[in-house]
Amino acid sequence: MARLGVNIDHVATIRQARGGIEPDPVAAAAIAELAGADGITIHLREDRRHIQDRDLKIIRQTVKTRLNMEMAVTQEMVSIALAVKPDCCTLVPEKRQELTTEGGLDVRLAMDQISEAIEKLQQGGITVSLFIDPDPDQVKAASKCGADYIEIHTGSYADAPDWKKEDQELTRIENAIKLGQKLGLGINAGHGLNYSNIKRIAAIGGIEEYNIGHSIISRAVLVGLDRAVRDMVALIQYS
Repeated sequence: MARLGVNIDHVATIRQARGGIEPDPVAAAAIAELAGADGITIHLREDRRHIQDRDLKIIRQTVKTRLNMEMAVTQEMVSIALAVKPDCCTLVPEKRQELTTEGGLDVRLAMDQISEAIEKLQQGGITVSLFIDPDPDQVKAASKCGADYIEIHTGSYADAPDWKKEDQELTRIENAIKLGQKLGLGINAGHGLNYSNIKRIAAIGGIEEYNIGHSIISRAVLVGLDRAVRDMVALIQYS
């Protein structure tokens, strides 16, 4: 049965908009877990635009399930991760000007740097995942780098303008899942998934965990975080 990791970055984004203390991402993590989330995901960005170092430290101390830290492949982030010890680190591309992560990590272009980061994190007892596009060359490169997991970037599927393009993207994702499994990689997925498009992805099978943030927090504004998480858990588990 697939797991749900709830990304609470956007809770911190709302807080940072006013520079105050509300809403508290630590409280959001606790509510999400109580509602059935299997893990909490946070992205400590280099520019600290939402999640802050203090959030990471407190959430590490309070999370009862699993903590997944999304991070750029930098010495600073590797050092922070080794000090805080999340259960998993997902290495992602990061650009200062982007609104959200745009596309997957190009593992082939930075094999040495990524391999070094993976080795250091794994030596610290941390599971490592690479956020990549559903491209066979990237899946193979992730395996060569020694990653434990890949997280398939589902943004192109989520943004598909019509059914034909959506079908094409689903095929790419399914092929990436099969190749990843063949290479011994664990398979996660995320980006752009919502309460409508999650159904076709979940029906494929083979994905261990979905990391979803924006759609859950958006729904939570209207119906509350507890219900928003429970609704997504139900869709993932019973599609």
